[in-house]
Amino acid sequence: MVDRRARLAALCGIACIVAACTDTEAPSEPAPAPTHGAAGIGDAYYPEAGNGGYDVDRYEIDVRYDPGEHELTGDTTVVARASQDLSQFHLDLRGFAITSVEVDDEPAEFTREGAAELVVTPANPVREGTEFRTRVRYEGTPVVANRGQLGGNGWYRTPSGGAYVFGEPESASFWYPANEHPRDKAAFSLTATVPEGWTAVSVGRTGKATTKDGWTTTTWTEDTPVASYLTLFAVDKFDVETATLADGTPVRNVFSPGADTSRAAAEHTPRIVEFLESHFGDYPASTVGGVYLDTNPGFALETQGTPTYPLDADADLLVHELAHQWYGNSVSVHSWADICLNECFAGYATWLWAEETRDADLDARYRTQVANMSDGLWSLPLYDMGAGNEFGAVYQKGPVAVHALRLRIGDEAFAEVLRRWPTEHAHGNARWEDFEEFVEQVSGEDLDEFFQAWFRGTERPAEEHLHPKPR
Repeated sequence: MVDRRARLAALCGIACIVAACTDTEAPSEPAPAPTHGAAGIGDAYYPEAGNGGYDVDRYEIDVRYDPGEHELTGDTTVVARASQDLSQFHLDLRGFAITSVEVDDEPAEFTREGAAELVVTPANPVREGTEFRTRVRYEGTPVVANRGQLGGNGWYRTPSGGAYVFGEPESASFWYPANEHPRDKAAFSLTATVPEGWTAVSVGRTGKATTKDGWTTTTWTEDTPVASYLTLFAVDKFDVETATLADGTPVRNVFSPGADTSRAAAEHTPRIVEFLESHFGDYPASTVGGVYLDTNPGFALETQGTPTYPLDADADLLVHELAHQWYGNSVSVHSWADICLNECFAGYATWLWAEETRDADLDARYRTQVANMSDGLWSLPLYDMGAGNEFGAVYQKGPVAVHALRLRIGDEAFAEVLRRWPTEHAHGNARWEDFEEFVEQVSGEDLDEFFQAWFRGTERPAEEHLHPKPR
């Protein structure tokens, strides 16, 4: 006979063993190994533009530039958040000698690949979801690029010995390391030091300049997310004029030594902003004004809040570039195939300005342009036009197509589209397909055939699309 207490103890021991086995968790799967961030952000037109594996929150840039020597020393920190476990990642930077790279205050290995890739290997992998800081120190003679679609992207020299760098679709990487694609917009701050007697200009709100030991330092801050190609660095013996709009927005007009012919156009800035607000809603940038050059690089550019203009700018050009503050800057393209969202509507803003200020008959203008448009221009699509063709038809055919849309959906729906689109997509990115769906929602119409004929097609649209009437 077995003692009853012994039997209970034995049974308890078995139960405890079973419970212990039951409670033991199965071995967890090992965490995936960190991987390399992609060398491109995923734009089919420019596979190497931008980079993958992270999103930039802010650029903190410190540059010292000597226009006499045309030498720049830079110290830039890129504050980003990892979108995957990163063992390696890329930044875009053209030229310069790299003196050091650190990730989260630890020295990092780096190599250069091709014309623009800075490949960084941190001492420790960066985990997905974490914020990390990459500091790059660099120096040398900036690269002057004689290529690109809007003139030559890169550095230009001025008659007075100054310099400036701006361009589209790329320009930031010519003076600071960046994730150079509009899909990754970020806040921006700059500390710029130049020899006394020279003035540095950039985008955003500026702090008070200080001078020490023959060098003048100025700070610039843009907290609104900005696409990197919309940043600017210019140095010259500028004449800077400041004011404010009625709502307190700072107005800053910057004139190069030989740019006096543009002063009359600059005086229209407050009126133009007020006019554009009547169509597009509240002005979306933190500053307004312009940089007026005494040279002609072949284009103007809608640099954030402070567009950059060639010699002899006029009011129509100001309307176009300021319209971009809504269409292109606040609402930026997702990919370069979507560029009509920027240029077609900034171009049409000049039509609206002519209608407002010169009592232009836009229907008559439309009929004239349709009648005179060449077969070659009809053959160029406005959406998905192919890499290298982004800045072709959008300037001439684009505004005509937008007026056709106005005729098709009627003035009331068209006005609602112009205002709601930049409001509902403010400070973000959008695709052309998003816009087509948005217009159909606002108008309550099926517009597939119309959009195919005008924006995607390569032939003269059929008569029903050339001379549409609201339904």
